[in-house]
Amino acid sequence: MSQPSPVSIETLPLVRSRKVGSLRVHAIEAGLQRLDGGAMFGVVPKPLWERRIPADDRNRIPLGLRCLLVETPGALVLIDTGVGNKEDARFREIYGIQNQGSPTRLEDGIRAAGFQPDAVDLVVMTHLHFDHAGGGTVRTEDGRVVPAFPRARYVVQEKELAFAGIQNERIRASYLAENVEPVTRAGLWDTVEGETQLTEGIRLLPTPGHTPHHQSVLLESDGETACFLADLCPTAAHVPLPWIMGYDLEPLVTLESKRTTWSRAAQEDWLLIFEHDARTPWGRLDAEMRGLRTGDVED
Repeated sequence: MSQPSPVSIETLPLVRSRKVGSLRVHAIEAGLQRLDGGAMFGVVPKPLWERRIPADDRNRIPLGLRCLLVETPGALVLIDTGVGNKEDARFREIYGIQNQGSPTRLEDGIRAAGFQPDAVDLVVMTHLHFDHAGGGTVRTEDGRVVPAFPRARYVVQEKELAFAGIQNERIRASYLAENVEPVTRAGLWDTVEGETQLTEGIRLLPTPGHTPHHQSVLLESDGETACFLADLCPTAAHVPLPWIMGYDLEPLVTLESKRTTWSRAAQEDWLLIFEHDARTPWGRLDAEMRGLRTGDVED
């Protein structure tokens, strides 16, 4: 198997758009980060995963920060928000973050899709790790940290919001207070519990394992279904059931969440949308549920 060509922020399209039924969906490439390949693939040996996503000289692999902007009949919905602009140079260097824009590449992508950021009605957080929730708040020129989408309601699983406040040694590096507290002070959280119909065309689906209260997002319209997987399956390379991140807090729970989701996805021919795959935004499961059908993989 030949190795893929290198990925850089300059080679990524800012926005890819498509339809899911009558819903207009915009995949916004909100930047890149680089995380340790061994951590990203857990118990999978490096000679196997590196064929899919080659590592740099620090053993880091390039990962997308793909967010989804969905035009529904009743609301403009943003799913996840990338890293944001609040972290210092050392943090950005450690995690290889590239997301420069006005104020970040996420807002640039929203504009490129034809909207102003303040047009967003709902911001859905799949979970509250910094690379998913960081762009929900923004550091202003005078140094304050405020909600990036002050007109929107922010939606998260109620127990995920509570879990983010535990701040024990295992999780505190991923859950940063400045991504959560400004939204709390502004009174913008709308919490849900379990599977929830958020608005017409969008259903929230608990997929625990990566965190105990992680959720994925179903887009349903005119008989078509797409699933924004978030960290249930961060890249197309993670499609095989046992390919699970070392970052997952409950990997055996992830396994069962994937098994259940893949069964439904195969039966109903879902489009799967990957948040962290820098090359492949979406695809459909192959017959063995171990990869994507060749004609449905976009490079």
